[in-house]
Amino acid sequence: MKDKSEHKPEKIGQHFETTPVVFDDDIRFEKTLRPVRFEEFVGQNKIKEKLKIYIEAAKRRGEPLDHVLLMGPPGLGKTTLANIIANELGVGIISAAAPSIERPGDLAGILTQMEEKEVLFIDEIHRLDATVEEYLYGAMEDFKLSVVIDRGPGAKSLELSIKPFTLIGATTRAGLLSTPFISRFGILERLDYYGDADLQSILRRSSEILKVSIEDAALKEIAKRSRGTPRIANRLLRRTRDFAQIDGKGNITLEVVSTALEKLSVNDAGLDEIDMKILDTIVRVYKGGPVGVNALAAIIGESPETIEEVYEPYLLQNGFIRRTLRGREAAERAYDILRMRKPVRAEQPDLEIFNEGDKPVEN
Repeated sequence: MKDKSEHKPEKIGQHFETTPVVFDDDIRFEKTLRPVRFEEFVGQNKIKEKLKIYIEAAKRRGEPLDHVLLMGPPGLGKTTLANIIANELGVGIISAAAPSIERPGDLAGILTQMEEKEVLFIDEIHRLDATVEEYLYGAMEDFKLSVVIDRGPGAKSLELSIKPFTLIGATTRAGLLSTPFISRFGILERLDYYGDADLQSILRRSSEILKVSIEDAALKEIAKRSRGTPRIANRLLRRTRDFAQIDGKGNITLEVVSTALEKLSVNDAGLDEIDMKILDTIVRVYKGGPVGVNALAAIIGESPETIEEVYEPYLLQNGFIRRTLRGREAAERAYDILRMRKPVRAEQPDLEIFNEGDKPVEN
């Protein structure tokens, strides 16, 4: 398999143990722990079953697989699935981060060197430049590229044929993709957060690969605090392994996990200091909300994009906050975890409705 590009995003904030985006120190471990076949991939069963059928049908027809769009929060396995799809198809894969494809020429350079039926994986595809996106339309539909030669009055358009290929796009913000772009993907799948049972299976497999001994109770505790995200689960496993080697004689016990996660500021719900700061700001500063993401970001010290892409999805799905037309509001669970009583807001009094011609009775 070919992997000609590697995306290494910068670290976000100071507390990143429970941040689901990939960091430099994750890359080496993820390559070691990453499944290579569907049989090794835990969770997302409905998606796996459908992909198996699509792949087998494409192989029997001797055609490239339809273009695939994988959506969902970071850390759920979109990149892993892209690599598994290529492995199951028996073809090579070329990986690129969307921001690294700055000009149509960059894309043309990639597409013209691809072999037939190969996979092009573009991570964070919603960040693709608009000009490059439009350039992809013809490549995805007709496997042709229109190359403009020269500029001005003498400019000419040259059409190049490229070998049939499969584009797999991964995005954490599908809402930023244009409708014409989305319509060109034949397969669209959304990955959901994992249950504790699936996370425990992933952690057990990872501990075997890392050759570290871990108790079942410790597995359950790490899974419970992993925000439904395999990347976070594996990261917390590595951090607790460090504590076990120093304080636990190499064995990861429930006591070691509790001590390690307490020092990492990861609470029972899997929330870290940034998550708690978000909830605290909404509740204490803005009296429970609503508050706009820009105002929230200014106080938290993170960018609005980071809050929307990294922290907010888990807080929303697990009932800590709500999104309204006026902004973010704290939900009941936010008050519970902050150990505060939700204030009772005065409701607008009911308005009496009179028929036309009626008059209210005066006291």
